[in-house]
Amino acid sequence: MADNTKGTKEDIKAPKPAASLQIKTPKGTRDWHGPDMLLREQLFQTVGDIFKRHGGTPLDTPVFELREILAGKYGEDSKLIYDLQDQGGELCSLRYDLTVPFARWLAMTSTQQVKRYHIAKVYRRDQPAIARGRMREFHQCDFDIAGVYDPMIPDAEILRIIVEVFDALKLGITIKLNHRKILDGLFAVAGVPAEKIRTISSAVDKLDKMPWADVKKEMVEEKGLPEEVADKIGVYVQNAGNITDIINYIKADADLPTNDDIKAGIHDMELLAAYLEALEVTDKVSFDLSLARGLDYYTGLIFEVINKPEPVADGDKKKKSKKDDPASQVGSIAAGGRYDNLVGMYGKKQIPCVGISFGIDRIFTILKARGENDIKKREVDVFVMAFGGGKDFDGLLVERMKIARQLWNAGIRAEYMAKAKPKLQAQFKAAEGTPLGVILGEEELKAGQVRLKKLDQGQGQKDEGNLVPIENLAEEVQKLLL
Repeated sequence: MADNTKGTKEDIKAPKPAASLQIKTPKGTRDWHGPDMLLREQLFQTVGDIFKRHGGTPLDTPVFELREILAGKYGEDSKLIYDLQDQGGELCSLRYDLTVPFARWLAMTSTQQVKRYHIAKVYRRDQPAIARGRMREFHQCDFDIAGVYDPMIPDAEILRIIVEVFDALKLGITIKLNHRKILDGLFAVAGVPAEKIRTISSAVDKLDKMPWADVKKEMVEEKGLPEEVADKIGVYVQNAGNITDIINYIKADADLPTNDDIKAGIHDMELLAAYLEALEVTDKVSFDLSLARGLDYYTGLIFEVINKPEPVADGDKKKKSKKDDPASQVGSIAAGGRYDNLVGMYGKKQIPCVGISFGIDRIFTILKARGENDIKKREVDVFVMAFGGGKDFDGLLVERMKIARQLWNAGIRAEYMAKAKPKLQAQFKAAEGTPLGVILGEEELKAGQVRLKKLDQGQGQKDEGNLVPIENLAEEVQKLLL
């Protein structure tokens, strides 16, 4: 059929010249490929297995939510939410975390009790620092326990999960704990007006990034708090130690034990101390009165996980500065707490919850920088090659394909060079980093055999390999991969 559409030169826009197009990922994002992707997938596997061990059920939710669902949940951080353009439909925003979507899901369903886990991307319009693992698009791995239980039992299990995850990753940690009721009580005793408690809490939450003098300046000059009130807060929040010591410190104060919120918080923390002893978590925690967690929805126990700097060996004179240590640069690598009222904001039913969120991208940054984890980064276990000489040698491409297919069928990761007649040197170059090689020769194939050898044996070590029957190849490969 003839095309009757007419157009002028002005109607037909020429494609933009490639030279003027800046080809990059958006600020605060990155592409994942190869060894980095394998390392991240192994992290997901490690964390997911521990979630399942504790009875977790998976959940997935939309990457964007109705804007009103997210509104009023994040305090001063609400400005970091990505709002989507209004295109004549519902007003939506990209999810900021996985907690609020979980609460929305609970409010929509008849679920009363659940252990749920969720591994997915979230989005924050933050100032990124990719080298420190701070991104605008990043993964969170969440585990939450929802439902009515006796006090502090689910909270203790969440803290146990934290320990198991970082033990599996061989990372030393400190879990900083505080209790929202104790913190709010401290503010009230110090003289903070009720309407300023959340905003002052957000200022105190910056103590891990700013000195006390700067935090005090923000409270007094920006938030209008009297200086004597700020000074009293400073006396309280600069205390940290084991749970028993901090409880005793609070009880010894003349004013703090009379506050009802503080009384309730101390009761919870005394219960928690006993449970953590039973779960062998006590040596990992620090009761830190400066921990505030800026999100508005927390109601009880709050916690944040930081990575301990690596110990320096006695003979190592090259000590890393704090600036060079990724552990000190990325900030918290997991955080969470109890939020008993969030679900009730969406309906009539109230379902108490407690949960933890692991920052996988920050954990990845530490593991990659240290290079001391047991995560396999290789993509292929076996490289299939052909060896022969003379004009008549055809490269054995079909035979290489058949051997690779046999290994794939056995669940073994295998590759061969996508050339009909590859040179042997080029094949060994392509196989670098692969632990095993299968070498095909015309005479050996006639005898129903191939040569299986270890690659990359290091200087001075040669492995001629062994001839193995083709029908037994997969079994022999699996023995060497153990």
